[in-house]
Amino acid sequence: MRLWSLHPKYLDPQGLVALWRETLLAKAVLCGKTRGYTHHPQLERFKMHPQPRAAINSYLAAIHAEAMHRGYAFDRSKIGPVRTVQPISVNTGQLACEWQHLQSKLTARSPAVLAQWSGVLMPTCHPLFRSQPGPVASWERASSGA
Repeated sequence: MRLWSLHPKYLDPQGLVALWRETLLAKAVLCGKTRGYTHHPQLERFKMHPQPRAAINSYLAAIHAEAMHRGYAFDRSKIGPVRTVQPISVNTGQLACEWQHLQSKLTARSPAVLAQWSGVLMPTCHPLFRSQPGPVASWERASSGA
């Protein structure tokens, strides 16, 4: 499971579809509708949010907006109610780590998408997140092939 801190605009088609599916799984975990993945480290920051379900819905809404922008037909009814929620902090070190991880994936899978973003040094974060100075998150497992 990879719940990117990066803005979904940077993802290639395969990455955006995977993010949608993995976030729906994360939502099921947060809603207690599955027994798997309950201790997945990527869920830590959502579980710590004062409104975990509202936060995951907000996260999904931004993915849905990107999908609609691209002309994809993601099912809006799977999101649930979307409210304004407190942003989640993400460290610049985490964003840089994810950016490097995504660039590695795009090198192999979508060179044209990689080229589209070649001038970006520090990417924009997902709309739910607010960047702040700091290191890679303790839950990050990018080096293990996440």
